[in-house]
Amino acid sequence: MNDALGKKLESTRINKVLPHIQGELLDIGCGLNQLKKAYGKGIGVDVFKWDNVDIVVENTAHLPFEDNSFNTITIIAALNHIPNREEVIKECYRLLKPDGKMIITMIPPIISTIWHFLRKPWDVDQSERGMKEGEVYGLTKRQIVDLFSQQKFKLSLDEGFMMNINRLYIFKKI
Repeated sequence: MNDALGKKLESTRINKVLPHIQGELLDIGCGLNQLKKAYGKGIGVDVFKWDNVDIVVENTAHLPFEDNSFNTITIIAALNHIPNREEVIKECYRLLKPDGKMIITMIPPIISTIWHFLRKPWDVDQSERGMKEGEVYGLTKRQIVDLFSQQKFKLSLDEGFMMNINRLYIFKKI
């Protein structure tokens, strides 16, 4: 296993998400900001100072944008790395325009645990940043749907990809 596999996974996730993005984009947990680059516009925020991050924040539950600023907010393979998930989802609701959508990708906990363990020796995300208190190795479908339902989001798409190892979730603001 090498880093090429990680890049292929990131590229596959981005290609899965791109057709669903509309209007103004906010990518939370943007990492190297590859989604914004592929979409051509938007804002990428993260709590870690990766190369190409537009805005580094201390807490993604408190973002410096006006209410109803974005048509699409994405959290690609990063929701499990956000310890205060409920607060961040509430912030996303505030930031989304009416009928806006949240796009999430996630792998389940067992696969995530194995993936992170195998990649740890050369994965910058794990070797430099590590896992903070409250982060988990993946989230189940039930956990994700419950988190978003509690904040007045309605699931509009749930689709597996990469042999159903990854899942794409799209939630609408209601």
